[in-house]
Amino acid sequence: LKKSSCLKLFSLMILFSLLFPVFDLLPSSSQRLNPAVLKPILTDPTLNEVYVISTFKLHTKSSATIFGLYSSTDNSKYFEFTVMGRLNKAILRYLKNDGKIHLVVFNNLQLADGRRHRVLLRLTNLQRGAGSVELYLDCTQVDSVHNLPRAFSGSSQSPDSIELRTFQRKAQVGIVPQSGRMDCPGSGNADREGAIKSYMSTPLSSVYWIASREFFPSWIIYQILLFHPVFPFPFLKVKETSFLRNTIAECQACGKLRRCDSNSCFRGVRCTDTRDGFQCGPCPEGYTGNGITCSDIDECKYHPCYPGVRCVNLAPGFRCEACPVGFTGPVVQGIGISFAKSNKQVCTDIDECRNGACVLNSICINTLGSYRCGPCKPGYTGDQTRGCRTERSCRNPELNPCSVNAQCIEERQGDVTCVDNCRYVPNSGQEDADGDGVGDACDEDADGDGILNEQDNCVLTHNVDQRNSDKDIFGDACDNCRNILNNDQKDTDGDGKGDACDDDMDGDGIKNILDNCPRVPNRDQRDKDGDGVGDACDSCPDVSNPNQSDVDNDLVGDSCDTNQDSDGDGHQDSTDNCPTVINSAQLDTDKDGIGDECDDDDDNDGIPDLVPPGPDNCRLVPNPAQEDRDGVGDICETDFDQDQVIDRIDVCPENAEVTLTDFRAYQTVVLDPEGDAQIDPNWVVLNQGMEIVQTMNSDPGLAVGYTAFNGVDFEGTFHVNTQTDDDYAGFIFGYQDSSSFYVVMWKQTEQTYWQATPFRAVAEPGIQLKAVKSKTGPGEHLRNSLWHTGDTSDQVRLLWKDSRNVGWKDKVSYRWFLQHRPQVGYIRVRFYEGSELVADSGVTIDTTMRGGRLGVFCFSQENIIWSNLKYRCNDTIPEDFQEFQTQNFDRLDS
Repeated sequence: LKKSSCLKLFSLMILFSLLFPVFDLLPSSSQRLNPAVLKPILTDPTLNEVYVISTFKLHTKSSATIFGLYSSTDNSKYFEFTVMGRLNKAILRYLKNDGKIHLVVFNNLQLADGRRHRVLLRLTNLQRGAGSVELYLDCTQVDSVHNLPRAFSGSSQSPDSIELRTFQRKAQVGIVPQSGRMDCPGSGNADREGAIKSYMSTPLSSVYWIASREFFPSWIIYQILLFHPVFPFPFLKVKETSFLRNTIAECQACGKLRRCDSNSCFRGVRCTDTRDGFQCGPCPEGYTGNGITCSDIDECKYHPCYPGVRCVNLAPGFRCEACPVGFTGPVVQGIGISFAKSNKQVCTDIDECRNGACVLNSICINTLGSYRCGPCKPGYTGDQTRGCRTERSCRNPELNPCSVNAQCIEERQGDVTCVDNCRYVPNSGQEDADGDGVGDACDEDADGDGILNEQDNCVLTHNVDQRNSDKDIFGDACDNCRNILNNDQKDTDGDGKGDACDDDMDGDGIKNILDNCPRVPNRDQRDKDGDGVGDACDSCPDVSNPNQSDVDNDLVGDSCDTNQDSDGDGHQDSTDNCPTVINSAQLDTDKDGIGDECDDDDDNDGIPDLVPPGPDNCRLVPNPAQEDRDGVGDICETDFDQDQVIDRIDVCPENAEVTLTDFRAYQTVVLDPEGDAQIDPNWVVLNQGMEIVQTMNSDPGLAVGYTAFNGVDFEGTFHVNTQTDDDYAGFIFGYQDSSSFYVVMWKQTEQTYWQATPFRAVAEPGIQLKAVKSKTGPGEHLRNSLWHTGDTSDQVRLLWKDSRNVGWKDKVSYRWFLQHRPQVGYIRVRFYEGSELVADSGVTIDTTMRGGRLGVFCFSQENIIWSNLKYRCNDTIPEDFQEFQTQNFDRLDS
């Protein structure tokens, strides 16, 4: 562009600004764009390119959404560019053709350093698929991503409802220079790079949108967004090809007009003659530059190799050497940044303990790259030399293997037998209210008062008189509110006084009438958003929502629930401490706001977790001196997460927030809330949270624990303790909300559901594994879809069904064992009757839910027992996953 051309263009912009305002000015940083502007960007399939230019300055390590297009009706996003200062990243999100959000991540960008930067995004072919995005920082191309999915055409909304929103910070006021030299340094020719620098060096926080169509006169949209004041610029039609595209393509070739020859472009780069000189294509894969000069990309800077493995930079490409001793994995070799980012070397620790490295019945501790043999397991005596043998005794409480409620019998030769007080009914707690040696679960008169349980209004409390002052279903002897009807007997603070008659339900010293969280202890009564609901129990602590509505039962109030979850781990991006890394557990050991999964120093002790000068020998416990006598830091040797529960009995030894299996605190989810087909489930929790009983013939419902997991093993005993009915029971995992979870469910007999609306649902006998992803959420559609065996559109997918089509048996116990590794989509579930394997799903791969919470499921079946429940954190990828992949690759090859 010549100086005179710039002046003419600027004059036209001023003229058209008086005639065709681009957007309606609003008193905030959100502008509703004129539909005439957005229509070609969002809907026109001939649109070839979009340029977005922004000039801004961010405080050091701060983050901000620089600009974006959003729906004014439901707040969904169409296009958004965000800078993440602490992580030195920028993220571009846009709406794909299938209605989902696609992420483009740019790494190693120093954008939040307190200095002013100019960013230009060039997006091409997004409407046609296989598009690309190029990122220019301060007039230098720093990254590009290709083969992007199609954009925008999946939008169901009119451009009339789209709003443009920009940063919420105050910007310096100024105007675009009307003149100024734009020539190449040292040359008399118009310099495209100079034009870019001139347009991008304005001291404004501003955003420019420029869009053009191939084969048609270019359409250029200028939106210079200043907050004090806001200047509307016109929608211009010019005869030339988009000046900015030419600027980028030719800014490196300023000087004398040249034509293509053997030395014009880098070797292997295509050269094209244009009216303004030659133009070089992109550099080959593995190189960066302008096509004239290309330099090798050091892919090793993107850390493609496993920590500790040497990365060799090639020209072009890179190679990762072999995994360290004690690890197994492939040697990775490839070319280009994209390959290096998406094909990182994975070295899996070899678990020597699985191969019998230590003496049988001794403790074997697998460590990264090695292992250690410890003492004999509890109940055994000996050492690694002599071996470990059983040591049991009924007389010594520490050596007694039986439950406190079970009878212990010493037999000959020192053997000990535990007598189960309910041989045929699961009761892992061995509860025995009347102490008669018969467990409550199988005792027809559990309290021994001569009144059978079915007629007794205090089943576990001796009360011959059956007195009942308030006429609820509980007699005075066991009623925690004798004079107030309260069939739920809920007692939040566990003080023996039911909530219905307790003036301080949570026991925090503040009366219910004054307590802004009457069921959650919060003596400070903090209420940031001033909605009358304390932060301790507020589902939207930063947004006023006094009604606490949570339609999808995900513990996030509707007022702040965006349902935008980039990594699919069940936590929306605005609250996810690793928004682009799967980490459903949200563990943040050092409480710095960055989850452990994306934090290089989990305990913030200055020793990096995995990279030199690490790895940290106590990753979760600060120990900057790294004291170590045997390969594991001394401070965390037997208790890795320092939660005061030793690792060998800790269900999550690398998570201080989870120590033992416990479902005493749980969320009830009713899956047919409006229907009147049946009543809601009634849940009873026993054995310190390791046993759950459901007593009613009910609508479908869930009891869901509050602990979220990444990889997990989940097991328990399933038992229907009645000969009445033949319906569904099972368990759930990966629960994210009432529309998103996995369920393993077992039907006894074939049956058509009695409610034919909205469709005829037929249940077949046998075990099913289903992925629930419901568009409607709880209600009749989801209810019938759960009952039905098979896929139902927009509701449920059947991932696996036991081909035997065998139902569960009355009063028979089954043990299940589930493995879920959401990072790779691995699912496998097995059922046993005694020691016999009765069903095995085999390896099932599904990534619908990337982690979540655990619970149990019932549908129209009473008297279900889930006993001896156990969960364990486990991110280790099972060996059969590798075998499954190999078999599938072999099948594809053949």
